[in-house]
Amino acid sequence: MNTEKEIKRITTKALSLLKKKGIKITALTAYDFITAKLIDEAGIDIILVGDSLSNVFQGNETTLPVTMDEMIYHTKAVAKAVDRAMVVVDLPFMSYQLSVDEGFRNAGRIMKETSAGGVKLEGGERVAETVRKITQAGIPVMGHIGLTPQSIHQFGSYRERGRNKEEAEEILNDSKIMEEAGAFAIVLEKIPASLAKKISESLTIPAIGIGAGMHCDGQILVTPDMLGLNLEFHPRFVRHYAKLAEKINSAVKKYV
Repeated sequence: MNTEKEIKRITTKALSLLKKKGIKITALTAYDFITAKLIDEAGIDIILVGDSLSNVFQGNETTLPVTMDEMIYHTKAVAKAVDRAMVVVDLPFMSYQLSVDEGFRNAGRIMKETSAGGVKLEGGERVAETVRKITQAGIPVMGHIGLTPQSIHQFGSYRERGRNKEEAEEILNDSKIMEEAGAFAIVLEKIPASLAKKISESLTIPAIGIGAGMHCDGQILVTPDMLGLNLEFHPRFVRHYAKLAEKINSAVKKYV
């Protein structure tokens, strides 16, 4: 029996089942209809309309400039293409940091206008009340801890988080707080594999890793990175499953 193939539509309940059965969850980003359709048909479990579109789609240095209107615009396109995967949307910078109520309203706006399946926000204890209020309204929330790109100016670099005891304990505590607040899953970004393993084993909700080792309940990557569309950007944890930049360049040269 292949549980994953039997699931016709990925929901929070389905993701919980995959964790219980030890089946790795797969997640990728998409910002447009065609990419979303292709990766959905390939069997991806979660499609994240990430604020990383600020970097890879708009050419910005950080995720901070992207707006609510832009996230909604891209999510509408993605949601139209998807039949099976769960579509999750990043709440962009300053759409939930000012107050619990503002985060609640913006999460509701995304769900109402895009047909997405849930939202994602960054932070642990400091956003717990926001997560709690959003989930109480029936909106699925994915957490994100460890390296949180919206806080890059506070961190000062994209280095791995949780390498010292104090940071590791804070991240572990944040993971438990997010689960208690009602998050259906949590992203662990750029933390030691040993810490990610400990968190994954201590939570009942799925822990999805990016640069956090192989012991998580699943993995997420930025699609243009794993497809090799930007060969100048190659984090150590990203495997190039293709080198599409070279293929596109070659195809265009044949055309011209």
